[in-house]
Amino acid sequence: MDWRQAEREYTDEVIGETTIPELILDSVDRNAGRDAQMYKGGVFDRSLAGDVVPEPPAGEYGAITYREMGDVVRHLAAGFRELGVGPDDRVGIYADTRMEWAHADFAVQAAGGVVTTVYTESAAPQVEYLLSDNDAMGCVVENGELLETVLSVEDDLELEFVVVIDEIEGHGDRDDVHTLAELHELGAEAYDEDAFRSWLDARDWTDLCSLVYTSGTTGDPKGVELTHENWRTCFNQLRKRIGPRPDRDDELPTMEGGMTALSFLPLAHAFERINHFHELGIGMTIAYAESPDTVGDDMKQVQPDGAASVPRVYERIYNQMRESAAESPVKKRIFEWAVDTAQAYDDADDPGVILEAKLAVADRLVFSQVREELGGNVDLFVSGGGSLSSDLAKLYRSMGLTILEGYGLTETAPALTLNPPEDVRIGTMGVGLCDVDLDLDPGVVTEETKASAEGEVGELLAKGPNVFDAYWNKPDTTEAAFTEEGYFRTGDIVARDEDGFVSFVDRRKNLLVLDTGKNVAPEPIEDEFATSARVDQIMVTGDDEKFVGAVISPTMDRLREWAEEADVDLPAEPAAAVEDDRVHEWIAEEVERVNERLGHHEEIKEFRLAGEEWTAENDLLTPSMKKKRRNIRETYREKIDDIYGRAEAAETGGEAEAATD
Repeated sequence: MDWRQAEREYTDEVIGETTIPELILDSVDRNAGRDAQMYKGGVFDRSLAGDVVPEPPAGEYGAITYREMGDVVRHLAAGFRELGVGPDDRVGIYADTRMEWAHADFAVQAAGGVVTTVYTESAAPQVEYLLSDNDAMGCVVENGELLETVLSVEDDLELEFVVVIDEIEGHGDRDDVHTLAELHELGAEAYDEDAFRSWLDARDWTDLCSLVYTSGTTGDPKGVELTHENWRTCFNQLRKRIGPRPDRDDELPTMEGGMTALSFLPLAHAFERINHFHELGIGMTIAYAESPDTVGDDMKQVQPDGAASVPRVYERIYNQMRESAAESPVKKRIFEWAVDTAQAYDDADDPGVILEAKLAVADRLVFSQVREELGGNVDLFVSGGGSLSSDLAKLYRSMGLTILEGYGLTETAPALTLNPPEDVRIGTMGVGLCDVDLDLDPGVVTEETKASAEGEVGELLAKGPNVFDAYWNKPDTTEAAFTEEGYFRTGDIVARDEDGFVSFVDRRKNLLVLDTGKNVAPEPIEDEFATSARVDQIMVTGDDEKFVGAVISPTMDRLREWAEEADVDLPAEPAAAVEDDRVHEWIAEEVERVNERLGHHEEIKEFRLAGEEWTAENDLLTPSMKKKRRNIRETYREKIDDIYGRAEAAETGGEAEAATD
């Protein structure tokens, strides 16, 4: 049977048409004694630690079973009902990725509420917007610091309660501030199984499940309305694509109950959210990394079977291998030989006996050690949230590590495509998931772009049960997001081959995705400089990078005036003048002024200066005065490489550029 047909026809005990809390609680029943969540001791001052969940020694991982997780969710749900949460009430979650995020998520949903997302990097005005836009009645925050941020804008909100995940000091005189442990105790005392079941039964899978806020390229963030059906059908699609179907060869990588996955991407984003629904829904164990910066050490400790991540993390892992090999000339030469061998092996149509033998030696000397550094058990990686380098994916494959690249958006809950384990095509984002209807709009693509890619080229359009229906309170924006035929406009240009596999070409939208998985809209940041006397033009960078950077063209007339006033002698040529450290410091004062109004992840950490104005004449602006971002990136490639410490790569030709904004 063809794998596509087998995928369409496959069903099992976890595929269904239930709400998300029912999906999770059904899994609790099936996997009661299996570990559900692993968490590291000494990282947080958890209010649930001790009485509700065991606290492992600092630096070591502990675990709770599915049964224990289910009890926590039930009691928290009852606690939320005691605080007044009812059908369709919105409750924000304002915390980093950790197991309590998931507990609060499932509990709010089980109580009948709708979870809305708030990013921990958000400045106070953004927090106010994200909670007021949907009239949130309550908010779950991570710690005392984030509590203070919420309380600083509480006069502009209508919150009935705030729940703090960690222990806090103070606020004991307020009856609307509770720790998660206090909420759990309140719910445990009030819990009634019949009442709990009635809350679940009252919800339909067509009801609103969550509002996930995604920054657009202009204006305020949009709340994407995702129903239980949107999430649940995406879960079903993933199960069919990468689950243990009976038609599948035992050698192919799958995701199934009993496996362990490492979690470190933001749960406020749809990508990690569906990972949680999927992994816990099928009975896997989720281990939470201490932070994105400790992923390498946590993988060695947890020994996961897989992980889902953005491409930059896979690049980091490779860079760490290379840096480790550079510790001695001999190790460096061996590593470079192994990499060259792996690339030659992957490129060969028929590797032959000699190349097979060389790869075996490379594996014994280098790649086996790499797999051990990743815990020794990794069978499958999933990549999303950006374009993965083909060379990097090939190298991982030669090392015995499969990366399945996929594609999706918040509005599609979030997956649309994923490479099938039976037919992994590196350089593509896979083929549409089951029941997803994909089409292309070639009318928005230039002939130059069409000529530069193989296959059909156009803006990717999508229909399917996982595709959202509306943005919260934004009917005009919603209408503009769909074609007359009802297809959602993804805003991304792709090429599609004759087998339906899609490859990324470019983004119509300018959204940046940092390597942490966090989204940054560049235009609002750039607009902050619109009234600046010092900054004439600016383009924000950072796609697939760790932080936001920028290329800035100063206002040259004002620069000359300042130089004269400050008795600073600058070269006559603008390109030379902007290289002066004193000019950099002058612009830095303006950047810092704007940074004070931005969320932490939006702040411009590094910038470089351009010595020319961007115009239509030099092909850096369109005739309508819009930035030609790709052209600007190409013009200032060396400066951007320098921002991110890639000066040497730029001088030698650099690595293939990942798809950017």
